[in-house]
Amino acid sequence: MNNSLIEAAIQDHLKAVDTVTSSMKEILDAVNLIQKTFLSGNKMLICGNGGSAADSQHFASELSGRYEKERPGLPAISLATDSSALTAIANDYNYQKVFSRQLQALGRPNDVLFAISTSGNSENVLDAIQYAKTNQISTVALTGKSGGKIANFVDIPIIVNSPKTARIQEIHILIIHLICELLESTL
Repeated sequence: MNNSLIEAAIQDHLKAVDTVTSSMKEILDAVNLIQKTFLSGNKMLICGNGGSAADSQHFASELSGRYEKERPGLPAISLATDSSALTAIANDYNYQKVFSRQLQALGRPNDVLFAISTSGNSENVLDAIQYAKTNQISTVALTGKSGGKIANFVDIPIIVNSPKTARIQEIHILIIHLICELLESTL
């Protein structure tokens, strides 16, 4: 084992953390949009693949359950949790439709879609964003690297400018927790 690998990973992590400071406006804009969505009786639907799917589930559970404070549950749903829906939609249509088809079934005007993609180029996430945009559903995205295609299509892009997927995912969780904390302090 080599200590230099650990030190390099920590340095990469700290560089990625610095991107949060440059994204504070977008984070606050996202919190304001989500707060407005909840207060108007609407919901947030969250999607992502792989580690981002796990993050979408984590985010939904922090809001529908609780983060740190006792409060009423907030209407947040991960579109990555229903294996029957995911596999049926992928089989009957194609994998690109797994989130947009669920959004069609569950989303309503003035809801918000919170999309998570470390590359910013996930086709099924982009397909959901395009559905949302044509159906009066607001969009927020957590992306990485340079933001990818997704950053150009959402209302609020939050970009973790790091080339490493692991570092991007670490910062995505930090941002998700910041959003939860800010929401709990205002709702």
